[in-house]
Amino acid sequence: MILLDEPMSKHTTFKVGGPADVFVIPSSADEAIAVVGACRRLQVPYFVLGKGSDLLISDEGYRGVMISLESLANIEVQGNVLVCGAGAALKDVAHVARDNGLAGFEFASGIPGSVGGACFMNAGAYDGCMADVLQSVDVLDANGEVVTIGVEDLELGYRTSKIRTDGLMVLSARIELADGSKEQIGQKIDDLTRRREEKQPLEYGSAGSTFKRPEGYFAGKLIMDSGLKGYTVGGACVSNKHAGFVINKGGATAADVRAVISHVQDEVERQFGVRLEPEVRFIGF
Repeated sequence: MILLDEPMSKHTTFKVGGPADVFVIPSSADEAIAVVGACRRLQVPYFVLGKGSDLLISDEGYRGVMISLESLANIEVQGNVLVCGAGAALKDVAHVARDNGLAGFEFASGIPGSVGGACFMNAGAYDGCMADVLQSVDVLDANGEVVTIGVEDLELGYRTSKIRTDGLMVLSARIELADGSKEQIGQKIDDLTRRREEKQPLEYGSAGSTFKRPEGYFAGKLIMDSGLKGYTVGGACVSNKHAGFVINKGGATAADVRAVISHVQDEVERQFGVRLEPEVRFIGF
């Protein structure tokens, strides 16, 4: 599927962002590879999109081709390994794992991202991360070749990976889990869901934790101690429920969100000498 001038507010969890010149939804991995190849040959800018859960796309949008991998959502069970397409939702993977008595992926059940995005940034929560469960990924490299990279060579770190630093495109991933009790796995997922609902402003658009955890500190506490809970610009604000979240409380623009983020960075640095680094990626600014 090819769409022109597609509003990116429809494809990001912040629910903001102007139009992409061209928005492509390949129906298969081969189609995705072909689209990337065409962009490279024609020297057209392109961006590979998962669930849009860690992005802030400008109000002016994206001048190029936005490639959504949402159709690559297959999840196949092979013993204690799940073979997942890059576009598979983490929540869906967690539920397939539960239904098959496979433990270890519960931490990701509430992360609103895709498998490809999770590999890209080594997504994690509640003392678990992708580095703990990944076996290997199939990626499209800079030469247009599909290669398999084992977890030991992915250079997975805090919100980073070889996929990110080398500009690779994830096509699929193999996630290795352990045998477990369906009931206990389900109980853990339910418990983590309750904890998220109690502590995080899930009712509003956001990109999850807005800032990376600074060494020796917690971003949310620094922001709270800076007196910034509720700080607002237009329709964007620092959540009163969890200061580590910048939210779209309704009608926000990308510029509003960016302004809140910038002010938080400046004010925390002024008061505590710590410069917070956004976990959110800025596109089109």
